[in-house]
Amino acid sequence: MLVLRFSAAIMGCDALEGINYDGSMIVLQHWNMLMLRKGCLMKTIKNLWDGSFFDRYFFGILLAIELLMSFTFLGYIHIPPISVTIAYVPILVAGCLYGPEQSVVLGIVFGTASMYKASASYVLPADAAFSPVLSGSPISSLLLGVGTRALFGFIVGMAFHFVRERKHYRLWIGMISGIAPKIHSLLVYTAMGILFPELGYRYDSAFHWDFNNTVYMIICIVVVELFWTIYHSDTLQDVKLCIDQSVNNPYAPKKMNLFFAAFEFFVLCMSVFAAIYFSQRESYTLEQHGVMVSDQISSDLLLLQIQFLIASLSLNAISVILLVSTYKYMSYKEYQGEIDEVTGVMGRKIFLYHCEKAQKANGSKSERTGWFLFVDADYFKEINDTFGHSAGDKVLREIASNLQDIFDNDGKVGRIGGDEFAVMIEKPMTGQELKRRLERFLESISGALPDKKVTCSIGAYQFVFPQSVKHLLLETDTMLYEAKENGRACYRVKELNN
Repeated sequence: MLVLRFSAAIMGCDALEGINYDGSMIVLQHWNMLMLRKGCLMKTIKNLWDGSFFDRYFFGILLAIELLMSFTFLGYIHIPPISVTIAYVPILVAGCLYGPEQSVVLGIVFGTASMYKASASYVLPADAAFSPVLSGSPISSLLLGVGTRALFGFIVGMAFHFVRERKHYRLWIGMISGIAPKIHSLLVYTAMGILFPELGYRYDSAFHWDFNNTVYMIICIVVVELFWTIYHSDTLQDVKLCIDQSVNNPYAPKKMNLFFAAFEFFVLCMSVFAAIYFSQRESYTLEQHGVMVSDQISSDLLLLQIQFLIASLSLNAISVILLVSTYKYMSYKEYQGEIDEVTGVMGRKIFLYHCEKAQKANGSKSERTGWFLFVDADYFKEINDTFGHSAGDKVLREIASNLQDIFDNDGKVGRIGGDEFAVMIEKPMTGQELKRRLERFLESISGALPDKKVTCSIGAYQFVFPQSVKHLLLETDTMLYEAKENGRACYRVKELNN
């Protein structure tokens, strides 16, 4: 009953009330409850996915590390008559860095992996209790293997969440990490005592302390504190910012995501084919050497081969995630190098590159129209000479900021010269609407300096996608010249029907 109530709490649902926990109806009733509350599960999944791109990648690496530890010697230490595990370390890291939702997910992964490993015929007797196949009680094994690990993830995740904002939080994080191995042991041994009393384990089995327990405690403290330090370092936070902002990078071709997905799918297929091949050759090789391979031996060999396959895929997943992250980080750094330092808008090179891409992206949309604008600060040299370069920079920033406020939802703004800006409007807009916005822009920037009215000359040209960027520059420059010839502090607009 406790495990069932807790599984509802994990999913963010109300405590179970009014359910009869006696008899065989318990599983059916619990399943009905899960179906009725499936919205809670969907909400949890959405919360896991709504984080930053960097956090998704980092969490993906933690998942891969969890699988790698679960399916290799890295996560288990065999001390007869039972295997002692440290594969819960990624659960602690996820709980510390993120929260209970992430740590519960890793706990479920860890528990599922432990059930799989326990299903081989050669496991120690106590480990067979974790296997729904060998234990003779599938539900009990599920609660023991997955339920206790999910509960462990929830407890440590909530504990980290509670102390994260407290004073001396690093000390509290170390304390929680240090006692985490005993919390895990207490949950597992208690569940074993309740579900499989014949094995002789009880909750007080967790209170035994020896040198190994000291080692596990130190490992947990060092690893969690190390991950916390690295994650919150200035270097990694800079990497996080770049990866999260990479979605706005016009340099990054969308086809690269397809390439990485195709590459991962190719590796997956090749790994599966290799696993099947080696599994068949193992049995054949043993038979050639006179070793009769029974169905049980063949099944165990297949289980081992699948474990090796999952471990290999986990390593590959870590490599691909690091490769994708590095690519996005480097391409965004390149993009940052093209951003104008004074105004924060695109520089000339990246803006014109974006215009070329916009022509291709919108060219397939029948008769779609756009606008190209040149905005030139009037008498900018006089402003610099009279009020200083700091005042000139302020004027440039005001122009860029107001252009972004007015047009950023419809296109992009770039600084293409000393005091000259350009705007590519990619969404249909009437000439009347454009003039209304230009009037608002001229009014907004007029008060950029306290002792002088700031004005701009503007040329605007309407076009149909796709259009040569060179042609857009030429036509819009003509309209800008007309505005200057008309006395400046105004705009000239050329519509398609003119």
